[in-house]
Amino acid sequence: MLLGNGFAGATIADIAASAGVSPEAIYKTFGGKPGLVRAICVAALAGSGPVHAETRSDELQRRESDPRAIIRGWGTLTMEVAPRVAPILLLLRTAATHQPEMAQLQEEIEAQRLTRMTHNAAAVAAHLRPGLSVDQAGVILWTYSSPEIYELLVIKQQWTLSRYGDFVAEAIIAALLPNPGELRDVRQNG
Repeated sequence: MLLGNGFAGATIADIAASAGVSPEAIYKTFGGKPGLVRAICVAALAGSGPVHAETRSDELQRRESDPRAIIRGWGTLTMEVAPRVAPILLLLRTAATHQPEMAQLQEEIEAQRLTRMTHNAAAVAAHLRPGLSVDQAGVILWTYSSPEIYELLVIKQQWTLSRYGDFVAEAIIAALLPNPGELRDVRQNG
C-alpha cells in the first residue's frame, strides 16, 4: 500500500482496509503514519533470518578478528536488509519534503543509522587507516549503507544484490582500511 501509493497517497483508512483492521487499531497501535512507518523500518532492519540482523552483525564482530571479513559480512547483511528497508526510506525522503512529521521521522531514523554505523566502525577501530577516526569511519559506513546508494545501483542500474553487496563491502574496505602497501610503510616507519 505505502510502496504503491507513497505516504501522501495512502491514508490510514486505506492502510487499515488493506491490512484488514480498523483505522482505530492502527492509531491505537502505532499512533498514526509516522509510528507505522517507524515500525515498518524496525521490522525491515531485522532482516529475513530468525536472528535480528544487528545481532548477527554484533556476533560477527565478536567472533571475527579480520576486519576485511567483518566488512564483507556487513556487505552480506546489506544485501539482505537494503531491499527491505531502502524503499521505505526512499518514500520517507519524498514525504519529508511535504510533511513535517515525516521530516522529523526521517531525521530520527538517519540519526539512529549513523549511531549504529559508528558502533560498527568501533569494531574495526584498531584497523582503520592512519588519521581516520571512528566517527569519520561511522559516516563512511552510514554513506555506503544509505538508501540512495541502493537506489542508484540496484533500482536504477539494475545491479544484482550480490554485485551491490560486494561493491558496498569492497568500497568500505578501500575507504576504511589501509591497503597492504600502507601497512608495510606503517610497520617499517613505526
